[in-house]
Amino acid sequence: MNQLDRSAQIGFVGLGNLGLPMVSALVSAGWPVTAYDIRPNAVSAAVAKGASGAASLRDLAGCRVLALAVPDDAAVSAVVRTPGLLASLADDPLVVVHSTVLPATANALGQELADSSTTAFVDAPVSGGFERAERGDLTVMVGANAEALRLAQPYFDTIAGDVVHVGAPGAGSAVKLANQLMMFAALAGAHEALDLAQAYDVDAATVLKVAGTSTGDSWVARSWGFFDQVASAYDAADVPVAYRPWSKDLWDIVAAARTAGVSLPVAGLLAQTMAETVERHAARSS
Repeated sequence: MNQLDRSAQIGFVGLGNLGLPMVSALVSAGWPVTAYDIRPNAVSAAVAKGASGAASLRDLAGCRVLALAVPDDAAVSAVVRTPGLLASLADDPLVVVHSTVLPATANALGQELADSSTTAFVDAPVSGGFERAERGDLTVMVGANAEALRLAQPYFDTIAGDVVHVGAPGAGSAVKLANQLMMFAALAGAHEALDLAQAYDVDAATVLKVAGTSTGDSWVARSWGFFDQVASAYDAADVPVAYRPWSKDLWDIVAAARTAGVSLPVAGLLAQTMAETVERHAARSS
């Protein structure tokens, strides 16, 4: 397959909290992008950043790269399996799934494309948040064969500061869920720690200052307020709580663990409590 360069047309599907800034980074770097979302206002926002707007998936015909940042497994499968879509792409096409999905879903899609077409597939969930996405500085966890990674490298060089090849399709999703579990476990601990200190009339800022130079330090503590901002962005976009990471991703972690026969009691507890904790704190902070 021929290596990608910045003349390759990218069809980007899903223009939410990460998808839209990723499109902005690609356009800023000179890639031609055709952007699609089921929400016309999201497409308009991408057009304002320099992308071409698509009214439907059919308008992605001729794209070399099909990149997805849609909400869940069902949406990813629906897009990739849209009748005629893959056949309408340019020669040597590449499908890149940035969505957080179950490892089994990514593995099945990778196998399906390997068995039925010449389309390269990359399982490539991302982490880093809105600001890093807009700077093209995300972390990408890549599940792909070596040829697909080689093909996608110029694209990844634009959107990411760190690209880690973690294995075959499905491995990227597994690592993303592992990262989410570590993050949300730290977030739950931080909320409880601050509640404890505040019960003794110590304000949150003081605790976080101490934690910053102590063993309680974490990305969560250093980025306190991040999830309040993300929740506010989801509110503005009318994203249901069930599709927000502190709900959806944690239930995905539990489902992946069940499939693998792994016991994750902390994840089970967080799946039942984390969404209420994050949403309640965000509402108080707004």
